[in-house]
Amino acid sequence: MTPDSFAFLAGLVKARSGIVLTADKGYMLETRLGPLLRREGLPGLDALALRLRAPRAEALTAELVEALTTNESSFFRDGKPFEHLKRLLPRLAAARPPGQPLRIWSAACSSGQEAYSVAMVAAELGAALGGRRVEILGTDLSREMLDRAQDGLFSQFEVQRGLPVQMLVKHFRQEGSRWRVSAELRAMVRWQAFNLLDDARGLGRFDVIFCRNVLIYFDAPTKSRVLGMLAGMVAADGVVYLGGAETVLGLTDRLMPAAGERGAYEPARSAAKAD
Repeated sequence: MTPDSFAFLAGLVKARSGIVLTADKGYMLETRLGPLLRREGLPGLDALALRLRAPRAEALTAELVEALTTNESSFFRDGKPFEHLKRLLPRLAAARPPGQPLRIWSAACSSGQEAYSVAMVAAELGAALGGRRVEILGTDLSREMLDRAQDGLFSQFEVQRGLPVQMLVKHFRQEGSRWRVSAELRAMVRWQAFNLLDDARGLGRFDVIFCRNVLIYFDAPTKSRVLGMLAGMVAADGVVYLGGAETVLGLTDRLMPAAGERGAYEPARSAAKAD
């Protein structure tokens, strides 16, 4: 692959998804795009770059971006955010007007384990939420991942990663060698294709936002842009959860770390007033 082809493909991926591909990622392009190259009958990445420069390459471009998206997820990943959520949701429920649901956004949700983990937390809280409805929105760039998430069917390996056995027995039904999320939990989650670089205002406002292990793939300007968007969409007393290796420091002054919590951020008072 020539440097020009790499620069073109990397620019395309960044413009469409925000993901930054550095020069040492050539191997990743070759590995992940191999099936696409074979299907299209293309001899290599230079030929793919040439094909994508042509008119009417929109569908192939979307496939390129989806193939390079990292779809890594597990139930109750990292643990701490969900422990914090258990303490947070009753407080938010008590502060909302009667009949108003709690809205939670799982951004870049991949195959849905995070959103279903949130649903399990809400279901387990039960009476502590005073009968308040919880609405969860799971969004992702990949329609293939969203289809998997909506189906709610997971392998034995997937349910063994972070899911306590008592939760598995209570909220899943075994189907052969796989496990399906209960109808009750599936009813709590709505799935929608969404790119974090797009205008998110149509999604509405949320009490809680999970956007974890996504910013690590973005450059600093894109991180700032996405964090500013999240700050504008979360309630003044709500929380934004980021990955353990992610931070808002030096990127935005509209979110500040929640006291004593790792990976949990609250709207800064000045930002909350402005919104």
